[in-house]
Parts: sequence; structure tokens; C-alpha cells
Amino acid sequence: MTKRSSSSLIRTKRLQARFSPIEYEMVRSKAEDASMSLAELTRRCVLLRSIPPPPPRLSRVTLATYLELSRIGNNINQLAKAANTAIKMQMPPPADPELLNELLELLRHCQREIAKTFIEEEDEETDDWQPD
Repeated sequence: MTKRSSSSLIRTKRLQARFSPIEYEMVRSKAEDASMSLAELTRRCVLLRSIPPPPPRLSRVTLATYLELSRIGNNINQLAKAANTAIKMQMPPPADPELLNELLELLRHCQREIAKTFIEEEDEETDDWQPD
């Protein structure tokens, strides 16, 4: 006797995905190790596993600010190198090395604060969807 399924459980839709040869072999191997077909492994992975939230998007202004801070940091590093070289050559440095280090630390602090603003809390669950 054949099994009858509800029409909502009959799988009629197809989903295609592209894999590199190495990725395909890894998926095929996992399916074989689990004694599942590729389709069953894919369904279980897609439907039963939680999906991490996408990374936060940076605004254009924030990204531009972060990049400009990086450029300023490069300039400060160049000044610090010139100051250290001058000191080694027993010449007066073009800028106070201690002040340059303080500036660099302030700059790094600003970059960390900008980056921290966009890190979402990992403890907060935003998606409580569960498959039937």
C-alpha cells in the first residue's frame, strides 16, 4: 500500500545552488557520513539550523570617517618614525615623540569606538522562528 501525503508536504519546488568542486565534495562527504541524500542534508541544514544575523552595515559617513582616521594614523606613524630616526642620529626631532604616541593612542581609541558602535550584541536573539 502506498503512503498518501498531504498536498502541502509534497515537495514540488526545486532550489539550485552552485558549489566549487571542493565544496561539492565536502557536502557530498557530509551527506554520505550522515547516510543522507544531498537533498535531505541540504533541507535539514537550511530549515533546522539558525542563521546568524547579517553583519551591520556602516553608513557612508562612518566608513569615510574610519578610513580618514586610518590615513591620519599612517601620517602620525610616519612622523613618529622620522622623530625616532632623528633621535638616533642625534638631531632634534621634527615633533615630540611622546605627543605623537599620545595622538596615535587617541586615534586608535576613536577607531575602536566607531567599530564598537556597529557590533551587535550576540546574546540578543532577534529571530525566534522555529520550523514545524
